[in-house]
Amino acid sequence: MLAFLSLNFRPDHPPEYKGGTLSTFDLANDAEDAPAKTAQKQATVTKQPPRPIPPMPTPPIPKPAIRLPDRPLPMLIVSKEVYAASDIAKLGKPATDSGAEVASSGSSPGDSARVGTGPHGEPLYAAEWYREPTNQELSTYLPRTMPEGGGWGVIACKTIDRFHVADCVELGQGPAGSHLASAARQAAWQFLVRPPRVGGKVLVGEWVRIRIDYHVSSADAPSE
Repeated sequence: MLAFLSLNFRPDHPPEYKGGTLSTFDLANDAEDAPAKTAQKQATVTKQPPRPIPPMPTPPIPKPAIRLPDRPLPMLIVSKEVYAASDIAKLGKPATDSGAEVASSGSSPGDSARVGTGPHGEPLYAAEWYREPTNQELSTYLPRTMPEGGGWGVIACKTIDRFHVADCVELGQGPAGSHLASAARQAAWQFLVRPPRVGGKVLVGEWVRIRIDYHVSSADAPSE
């Protein structure tokens, strides 16, 4: 037994070639991953839109040449004064009168007559009734002592919308001290007066002169 155990069964020289390590391959996984990788590559590729074709430039249309007549045109050459006098807008109006002069003179047909100056230097025109005041409207503001022969009162009022007047001031009365101008001024809020007209235009806001004549009747009822 001792002799058997002392025997050396290993070779003196190891084998020169060593076998490689064993590697395993999963063919099923590679086959499944191949289409997915291909689809991923295709998804990353984006198609570029086609570039628009620029329109063809339109060639400019040549303008026709304008040929002037050889001989001069049949024109009548006039002076500046003659040309200004031919303006039809000025027909029927004096060439030397301005609009302000015509308005102040009241010379146009239908214009209100100017009878003086207002409280602050404005033109004062004669009043034209839209509706005459009644005896009842005037009698409310009569003075306590009425002159036996009656009397008159003159006021100046500024015309406003809807034929009314405002800002009336006393201009005169007769007889003196009769207070008839004050009576007319107090009753003026009821007056209906047409605004003055100048040059065919209605001038609302201008001043008019209003005269009220009082007559004593048998029943002591004043009337205009």
